[in-house]
Amino acid sequence: MRRFILTGAPGSGKTALLRQLELDGFSVVEEAATDIIAASQAREIAEPWKHPSFIDQIAALQRERQLLASLQPCDVQFHDRSPVCTAALATYLGYAISPALAAELERIKREAIYENAVFFIRNLGFITNTGARRISFEETLRFEKIHEETYLQHGFELIEIPPGTIADRIAKIKSQLTTLHS
Repeated sequence: MRRFILTGAPGSGKTALLRQLELDGFSVVEEAATDIIAASQAREIAEPWKHPSFIDQIAALQRERQLLASLQPCDVQFHDRSPVCTAALATYLGYAISPALAAELERIKREAIYENAVFFIRNLGFITNTGARRISFEETLRFEKIHEETYLQHGFELIEIPPGTIADRIAKIKSQLTTLHS
């Protein structure tokens, strides 16, 4: 199974692309952070990212989802973010990489869980905030840069997916899949 990561700044359109890939018949794995935030906010924790355990909760849910998804029979699978994104988030929030996250980063490297080529979804030029996404566009740009640097530090190759329509971005991803398969 070939597992590809979709990553990029908050609000760059990753989820919309993931939904389209799913409609096109690809196996997909959901992002963990948004679900951790929603569950925490349902328990009246307004800003769960201010708790140091937040990073480890994301890493644990990512691992659980990746392991469960590995049981699905498919050739290509797309993951909305990865533990490398969680490392970028830790950096952005000013947290050290915890032992649990470090172990997960080592596991995904050792077991070659993900393809080395990562689809880096560039920002759309604006941000639309939600209950889970409370960030200015300027902060989004800073976060995007941290993501880019973190993936490169971990030895991944970034395939840039520029702003555009969902159809154009999906076409670029699919054409890259063909190139990467050759």
